[in-house]
Amino acid sequence: MAAPSTGGYEFAVIVPTYNEADNVERIIDGLDTALAGIRSEVIFVDDWSRDGTAERIGELAKGRSDIRVLRRFGRNGLASAVIEGMMATMAPVVAVIDGDGQHDERLLPRLFSMVRGGSADVAIGSRYCQNGSTGNWDSFRLKCSRAATNLSRLVLQSPVSDPMSGFFAVRRDKVEALLPRLSGRGFKILFDLLTSSPEPLRAVELPFEFRTRTAGESKLGAGVALDYLVTIADRLIRRYVPPRPVMFAIVGTLGLGVHLAVLKAALGWGGLSFGAAQTVAVLAAIAFNFLVNNSITFRDRRLKGLRMLAGLASFYAVCGLGALANIGTGVVLFAEHHGWWAAGVAGAAVGSVWNFAASMLVTWRRR
Repeated sequence: MAAPSTGGYEFAVIVPTYNEADNVERIIDGLDTALAGIRSEVIFVDDWSRDGTAERIGELAKGRSDIRVLRRFGRNGLASAVIEGMMATMAPVVAVIDGDGQHDERLLPRLFSMVRGGSADVAIGSRYCQNGSTGNWDSFRLKCSRAATNLSRLVLQSPVSDPMSGFFAVRRDKVEALLPRLSGRGFKILFDLLTSSPEPLRAVELPFEFRTRTAGESKLGAGVALDYLVTIADRLIRRYVPPRPVMFAIVGTLGLGVHLAVLKAALGWGGLSFGAAQTVAVLAAIAFNFLVNNSITFRDRRLKGLRMLAGLASFYAVCGLGALANIGTGVVLFAEHHGWWAAGVAGAAVGSVWNFAASMLVTWRRR
């Protein structure tokens, strides 16, 4: 079935950017050449770049209606930027291409035609299919990419060679239908789409050679890898139970280890009474749980800077009732000659449900 027809543009190319001012002119020139003959628009989604990226695009797009810039403030992440860009157009076919010039824009007409003609729901520019290439990647980066691709097969429904590609075209109505299921987390929007669909998307792959970045800096880092691992875990857990409370419980279990370690240290080395030691342990465990949950469980809503400090304060506040129950339960059980560890475990368990519900509503509420 071919993608439905609409008036106006038939193709929209989404270009997420962050500090790519030195690349945008080359991107626009390349897209102008590649998209000649296709009624298309280009939508740059800029995450409040500090190097004048949006201003440079504005200069290059003067007098043109087929180039737009969406600027986001207080939000970041390639996946969510791509989603917002795709929902900002009514073109029936949408594509994403990096703003660093490493994807071969000359492949876009073929990707477009495969989706527009109904051959596929998603057409992927692949580095790993026959005749595809990663260019001049070093062996370490290639091994990491291969490992991530192999790991994706744990949850992948569509048999594609490059599910981590950031270069593809897709039917816009498919993206819109999948919106409630998308995590919108991290850099791997294609992987998000492929693993969110209840039925496997019809995918085709076309080879291209990954180019070398000539300007700007790579955005890859430890945070990208963590986002990917969290997404994998999310997809595995989601098959059985809602993933967020499970991750919150796992973090809580780790926090329990912190709680018991601090409790033992405070009783043994610190010489504190059980009530005082339990209080110190509770405060330490809450701080640990907040930091880890902010980085993993609620990574898509994670707090930074002053908001992080305010979030920590609110997390202490919402956990206050649970902490009081925690301390009270522990003291009572310890007074009844239960072991220190049993009293600590029982106290920590009492406030766990409250902590999750309250933190969802207050600390990491959607903004």
